[in-house]
Amino acid sequence: MDELVRGAGAPGAAGVGLITGPAGLGKTTLAVRAAHALRPDFPNGVLFLDLFGMSPHPLPAEEALALLLRALGTADQQVLADASGRASQYRSLLRDRRVLVVLDNAGSEEQVRPLLPGGGASRALVTSRRLLAGLEGVRRLSLGPLPVGEATDLLTGILGERSAAGGPAVLTQLAQLCGGLPLAVRIIGNRLVSRPEWDPAELVARMTDEERRLTQLKAGDLEVATAFKMSYEQLAAATRRVFRRLALVPGRDFDAALAAVAGGIAIKDTWSALDELVDLGLLQDSTSGRFRFHDLVRLFARERLHAEENAAEREAITETTTSWLLRTATTAGRWFEPAYGRPDRPGAEMSSPETAERWLRVNVDNWLGAMRQAAGAGRHEAVLDCAESMHWFSDRWMHSPHWQEVFTLGAEAAAALDDPARQATQLNYLAWVHLVPPPAPETTLSYAAQALELATRAGATAQIAWSHNYAAAALRRLGRLDEAAESFARAARMFQAAGDVDAYCQSLSGLGDCRYDQGRHEEALETFLEVRALLEDDRSGMTPSIAALSRPHLLMRLGVCLRLLGRRAEAIAALTESVALMEQLHLANFSQAVALERLAALLAEEGRPEESSGTYTRAATLYEAIGDAEASSRCRDLAATTP
Repeated sequence: MDELVRGAGAPGAAGVGLITGPAGLGKTTLAVRAAHALRPDFPNGVLFLDLFGMSPHPLPAEEALALLLRALGTADQQVLADASGRASQYRSLLRDRRVLVVLDNAGSEEQVRPLLPGGGASRALVTSRRLLAGLEGVRRLSLGPLPVGEATDLLTGILGERSAAGGPAVLTQLAQLCGGLPLAVRIIGNRLVSRPEWDPAELVARMTDEERRLTQLKAGDLEVATAFKMSYEQLAAATRRVFRRLALVPGRDFDAALAAVAGGIAIKDTWSALDELVDLGLLQDSTSGRFRFHDLVRLFARERLHAEENAAEREAITETTTSWLLRTATTAGRWFEPAYGRPDRPGAEMSSPETAERWLRVNVDNWLGAMRQAAGAGRHEAVLDCAESMHWFSDRWMHSPHWQEVFTLGAEAAAALDDPARQATQLNYLAWVHLVPPPAPETTLSYAAQALELATRAGATAQIAWSHNYAAAALRRLGRLDEAAESFARAARMFQAAGDVDAYCQSLSGLGDCRYDQGRHEEALETFLEVRALLEDDRSGMTPSIAALSRPHLLMRLGVCLRLLGRRAEAIAALTESVALMEQLHLANFSQAVALERLAALLAEEGRPEESSGTYTRAATLYEAIGDAEASSRCRDLAATTP
């Protein structure tokens, strides 16, 4: 804080420290404590002035100057009448003294600029909810919510001996429910101190209910909602509408395009509204162009929405936002589906597979939340279309934790529509979900069996074949290799007869895996080479995106097989290319980790210990990222012990 007010600034703003942040973060408290600590360095005094920047009537600069001049000893009759004259008087007095001026709750640059020292040894410390980006040469400190540990410590300090009543776990829960907001922590602490008979665990239960949380954050004249309301009332009417409607966005964060849809305004106007909301601390932004609420601010926005817009209006906004999210997600997913590919009118967000994939990943909480909302509203066709569009994309992001819910919602929608063929499709996707490591092959068999029954009843040949394919993969996991090979072969024949080369290659690769596991390595190699020929033949009929996705996995299979056949140089080349292609496709998954581990072992066998150790480390990092701690530890041990 000493540096904040002592550091040299640009001309006209020398020695000015600016503390900014949303309501409730303790800006005033910090400024007062800083002023007290710095008091010995300012023998001519410390002045404190509340500028009432968030009130309906902020203190005008000329009135603030008059108050400051009087505090500096200027008689009333000597205070000049005009604002510019008062500013000159004020700066002249400060130039010859060492004074710290604390300007609290500034509302704008215009309000605070005339109150800043113009030179000399005096300094100013300003607090504001606004960023005051127009002030040049000031030293800035932006406050954010406290980490959970610090918030818990603050609550413990407020409670004193009472802190033992709840225990550390309960206090941590309370701090988390306060969202790290010091004002909220103070309110909760004060409520517990003032009512010794209260059980802190009961307060946790009350605050866990989002509908009641803000009402619990009130103690005497301290109220979190009131602090937020002061900022809210500074907004233009259109920005207020955007703010409260953003409470209906289902995910944790959002971009300007989604904000425009929810707010019902043009994108150019949306940017202005978002800038205003960030400026006042009602939204948090990031370098990636995404925005989010603090948890308590979101609850306040929801409260304002219910108070200011009727049920029909809220329902219309929800439907508009949900529909847009589902349409956009479905369009993005279909980039990777053989029957669709590039949309007719892709729009900026969907101009390429790369932008489509990026949108799906960063907006997953929003479009999945839209699926839930649509399912609850009985919009089964839209839910099912969205789930179906994710089939091939899910292979690109296989370790996402969302797929089970996506395809479960899809299966439920198909059942509600009484469409057994499409229900079988979704159940087959769920069978796949349970093959992703850590696998649950028995669950896969159950889903595949349900899908087979429905597909057979509906005469859905493709889904019958996929049921056999997923059952085969589960049987292989269970070590039932003969049955697995038979099921893979049956699926391959069905796909081949239907002319589905994309699916045929998947089943043929699985058959090669079975032959490899059975010790029939030459036959496995022949099978893998047959698949490679199809992947590399532009006339084979394979969808290019699926061929690109399949190629690195096929190369990994080839590398493993070639190694056992003693063809190590070829194996290293195949595995190296496999890893490189997976990195290009951003496939940070189990297959890439396995490929790295196998490559590391080969490099060690070839007497290349440094390369081997580095590759084991890369494999360990990837295993850790996907949640396989055992494999990660194994690879780290091997990296450390590779001779």
